[in-house]
Amino acid sequence: MSAQPQDVTVLDRMPPEQGTAMAVHANPYLGMIESVLSRGGDLVQVDKLLDLQIKWEANEARKAYVAAMAAFKAEPMEILKRKLVSFETNGGGVTSYMHAELSDVTDVVVPTMGKHGLSHRWDVTQAGAAITVVCTITHALGHSESVSMTAAPDASGKKNAIQQVASTITYLERYTLLAATGMATKGMDDDGRAAYEPEPEPVDAKAADWIKQCSQVQEPDDLAPLKAKIMADYGGVVRNIPGAVKQAFVDRKAAVMPKDEEA
Repeated sequence: MSAQPQDVTVLDRMPPEQGTAMAVHANPYLGMIESVLSRGGDLVQVDKLLDLQIKWEANEARKAYVAAMAAFKAEPMEILKRKLVSFETNGGGVTSYMHAELSDVTDVVVPTMGKHGLSHRWDVTQAGAAITVVCTITHALGHSESVSMTAAPDASGKKNAIQQVASTITYLERYTLLAATGMATKGMDDDGRAAYEPEPEPVDAKAADWIKQCSQVQEPDDLAPLKAKIMADYGGVVRNIPGAVKQAFVDRKAAVMPKDEEA
């Protein structure tokens, strides 16, 4: 009875499951690689084992990430909306609402993530008027997952150009971190002292460009042609136009139209 070659059985099957995602196990392929090398195995065999080792490690890292996120979300955490924001709009009205600042989010989320081997980073890019922030959550074993959001510079209030960009970056950092971790903020009762309004939704690059064009209108006669272009770009259907674009047009109209004609 002939014996089956050892090097064939090594490459022929995957190792059995090594337990749950809650624990990190020794890589079974390291011993296999050492065994092949000790018997004078060729590089083709070693390459195959190395490829299996890499796949095994990636799967273990993914399982550890899932387990860590589950443990993180089981922690008692509460992110409160502590800050009242109030400012005058371009149309002359006043907007006010309660919101959680970026520090309110990070002070709660980041230390708890660290307890479970999780960390985060933000990557920021800008293309024209579109600002994109990517939040990446990474586990200690290397697996990572990301959430991306894009918005136009925040032209609310009386911010200068740099402040508009900085405000949007902070806004997107806050909401990408919340989205990536699956967390939400909790409102605080202000006894009716402030009128609550939702913060503006992130917009795509096309909407951001229209918002920019609206902000550049200087003459009332330029409003109608711009409105026609916006309508055409969204298929002539008003409900297809993002709310941020509509608001930018209305605010600019209020700013450039003579008061007696605006009514």
